Amino acid sequence: MAILKVEGLSKSYKNLQVLKSISFTVDRGEVVAVIGPSGSGKSTLLRCITHLEQVDGGTIALADSVMVQNGVYAQPEVLRRVCLKVGFVFQNFNLFPHFSCLRNITEAQIHVVRRAKASAEKRARTLLEKMGLPEKADAYPCELSGGQQQRVSIARALALDPEVLFFDEPTSALDPELTGEILKVIRSLAAEKMTMVIVTHEMAFAREVADRALFMDGGSIIEEGPAAQVIGNPRQERTKTFLKRLVHAE
Repeated sequence: MAILKVEGLSKSYKNLQVLKSISFTVDRGEVVAVIGPSGSGKSTLLRCITHLEQVDGGTIALADSVMVQNGVYAQPEVLRRVCLKVGFVFQNFNLFPHFSCLRNITEAQIHVVRRAKASAEKRARTLLEKMGLPEKADAYPCELSGGQQQRVSIARALALDPEVLFFDEPTSALDPELTGEILKVIRSLAAEKMTMVIVTHEMAFAREVADRALFMDGGSIIEEGPAAQVIGNPRQERTKTFLKRLVHAE
């Protein structure tokens, strides 16, 4: 059953069309990897779905709520309800530097969903435990490694109990040794059937964890299908060329 439906999504910046009539669905409990070269529109796609950017046209529906239909956005109260159903993990962590880890995770719980402080802190500590960071509750972002900061940002995204979790290159700001920490967390979430859409350049990881893969280039989806097939045996020449260059670059 589809929890996310995207139809005919388009987005331009002045004269540059970044997304060209993008359409796809994501089923509940599914992990979808979005791959492709830099500048292909992957990050913009995620930002549009999570309402960090406004679309020019198309439809986005999440669960039983329509966020935008044929380019027309829903009323503010509906938008707010839809946005609470998604979590977003940024490339560069985006933690509040002047807040402790605990407060980074509790702030939105208290002020956005009006959760009691005690309940918010209990949820935050449970998530820090899940991320392997129970002792870092009172630490500040500057006192953490990049991998630890990204795990805190994942905990922050999970704290509001999203129905779909979006990752925008979650390992791009990390060195290879720390990348493994984040991939381990995402694997565990996949095992728990968390619905996820992951923009990534980690092809081996995408092939292992994702149920499906979308290959984007030039603002369009060029190929989609089972991750093992798209990454291991692509049908489109453009996909083959991209993957060959990626392997050679590594």
